[in-house]
Amino acid sequence: MRILVVDDEPGLRHTLSLILRGEGHEVATAAHGGAALTALAVEPADVVLCDLRMPEVDGLAFLDRYKASGGTALVVMMSAYMDDEAALEAMRRGAYDHIPKPFRADQVLLVVRKAIERERLRRHVAQLEEQLVAYRGNDSIVGRSDALLGVLTVARRAARHPTTVLVTGESGTGKELVARLVHRESPRAGAAFVAVNCGAIPEALLESELFGHARGAFTGAAAERRGLFEEADGGTLFLDEIGELPVALQVKLLRALQEGEVRRVGDSASRPVDVRIVAATSRDLEADVAAGRFRADLYYRLNVVRLHLPPLRERVGDVADLVHHFVRLHAGRFGLPAHGVTPEAMRLLLEYSWPGNVRELGNVIERALVLADGDELRAEHLPPAVRRPSAASVPADADLSIKRQTEALERGLIRRALERTRGNRTRAARLLELSHRALLYKIKEYRLEG
Repeated sequence: MRILVVDDEPGLRHTLSLILRGEGHEVATAAHGGAALTALAVEPADVVLCDLRMPEVDGLAFLDRYKASGGTALVVMMSAYMDDEAALEAMRRGAYDHIPKPFRADQVLLVVRKAIERERLRRHVAQLEEQLVAYRGNDSIVGRSDALLGVLTVARRAARHPTTVLVTGESGTGKELVARLVHRESPRAGAAFVAVNCGAIPEALLESELFGHARGAFTGAAAERRGLFEEADGGTLFLDEIGELPVALQVKLLRALQEGEVRRVGDSASRPVDVRIVAATSRDLEADVAAGRFRADLYYRLNVVRLHLPPLRERVGDVADLVHHFVRLHAGRFGLPAHGVTPEAMRLLLEYSWPGNVRELGNVIERALVLADGDELRAEHLPPAVRRPSAASVPADADLSIKRQTEALERGLIRRALERTRGNRTRAARLLELSHRALLYKIKEYRLEG
């Protein structure tokens, strides 16, 4: 571990350096708080041992300025004048611990060992939390583009009311994630979220799947069974690919929505259900209505609040965020350390048109992590379609602005550097090969302070 000793007494700095180096630590020293801030800007430390009373910049002033700059080292205050109140004040301002002077070598080493163990545990817990999120599945919606944020704003407003929501967009844009967001932000969040793909279940079984069946209703129905409407009672039922629903079932679905009750196949009685419907489709339902493939009355019943998810090619500014999200997600699943993305690989990812949208991007990053032989994803780890996109693969309406593409790349790289350095902007600037002033300017320009 790297430890910085801050004290205005040369003899104490020397003594502590000998003690700590004897334990195998790398030690630097500073005579006062101002010198310590300068030293930490050049080379961060893991632990800082800091005297309370010093000339120029004292211990508490150093602590305030260091924490305000985003410093992450554990700070241990030292003083012969530290009573209980002073110690509490230091802890309130962010100190990890304190040592009263004079102290023995074993006291110092004990405090340092505790600090180091705490930091190791914190890192381990953070890694486990990332892996836990990965194994559970991550339903967060990643992106900061105006197009996406506009959809999410309307989704959150609609979530507070029991109205039906229709989510449209190309395959792979994240329609189910939006449906889950509506459920999570609604008063029904504590009840079930039930999802069904209307195009993935054979027509002969779909009615029974949605509404349930009575015992003996058909061959193989040995016992009565609740349908998905009843499973979702009190919660949300997500009907994905609603455009694939057969016309005969469209009539029964409309009746269930209008009357708030369902009848199991083979049963004579209806059962009341309280279900909030969120439907989704990648089809042009207006065209299907005009062609007679989808009932107009059901369409109007579903299309109360319409949320249209733009394709990824229309939200290029979100690609870098999504890349880093999927790197963390899949690295956690595979038990791999954090990976960076080289500028060349990121450039290719930003230039690709993503016909399969966010789902395709997630698959590409997972593949790249499997193939990566180091701690960075490089261009050669990407599939040929991404490395050598043809002109025909670029949509006519693709964003060809070099300025916006460059800004998206810079934003993603800065965010990744800050993550890797745990928010230390000085170290991040070195990784990015920028001056500290230039990095601060870009953080403010791209609104990355939060």
